[in-house]
Amino acid sequence: MSPPLRHRFRRGAAADPDEPPGPESAAGPTREPAPAPDPAPAPEPDPGRAPTSEPRRRAERRRTLAHLTPVLLLRTAHPRQALLTATGLAVAAAISGRAGREVALVFATVLVGQAVLGWHNDLVDRRRDERRLPSGKPIADGYLDPGTVWFTLVCGVLLLVPLAISNGVTSGSVYLATIGVGLVANVVLRRSWFSWVPWAVAYAGYPAFLSYGGWGGEADGAPPQVAMVVLAAALGVGVHVLCALPGLVADHEDGLRHLPLRVALRIGATRLLVLALAWTVLALAGLLVVGNSVGLSR
Repeated sequence: MSPPLRHRFRRGAAADPDEPPGPESAAGPTREPAPAPDPAPAPEPDPGRAPTSEPRRRAERRRTLAHLTPVLLLRTAHPRQALLTATGLAVAAAISGRAGREVALVFATVLVGQAVLGWHNDLVDRRRDERRLPSGKPIADGYLDPGTVWFTLVCGVLLLVPLAISNGVTSGSVYLATIGVGLVANVVLRRSWFSWVPWAVAYAGYPAFLSYGGWGGEADGAPPQVAMVVLAAALGVGVHVLCALPGLVADHEDGLRHLPLRVALRIGATRLLVLALAWTVLALAGLLVVGNSVGLSR
């Protein structure tokens, strides 16, 4: 290439920014490099379309299942306490020599009775629980309509009565009386120093419920041992204290003065927990010893 043509070519070509200019390109003006085209704007997300990621779908599915009415009713029934009480009485019935179908009947009766008490408890405490949201209570948090719970509670009572009488008229009447005591306690006594009384009375009725029980409405048993009644009442007091411990702070703020709170204010919640555990274990051990030596009934 001749020098004139080479000179014209270098003047018209774009200079490489990474290469130092040669003598010929430095001598003459060079053309500015063409600007790079602007990148295409990213498409804006459609506000009407929800994200479809798999974790989001799983979370929504879990949230939907947790808010189903049967699940909410189960949570409102205080299921842990109901299962523990029903299992404990069913085990006691099995130890006393009852047949398998009678043990199953005891379990079903107590489970339904405890569910009724749990539903009633959350209905009574609804206004108080609404002061601290979220409370963890489906009724207070607005996930469950109180009318639905009242309807379920009435259905539970209608189921509980024939279940209880199926253990025998005397046995079923005793158990229905313990449920009545629990319902009254939900409204009045549990807020005062006498909060331990309904627990003691209800648990004192359990030995009679078992000793008079059998299969069918014509079942007729025998009176319970007095020692079993006293020890069962003591067990009820211990269970009352253990159940009250998690809510001591909220109860104190609401102005309640039940027995566990009064004792905790004097000795501390930790010491009260230790004492309640020791009391409950001793009462259970006493029930086992007396039941093994003299039996459940006279």
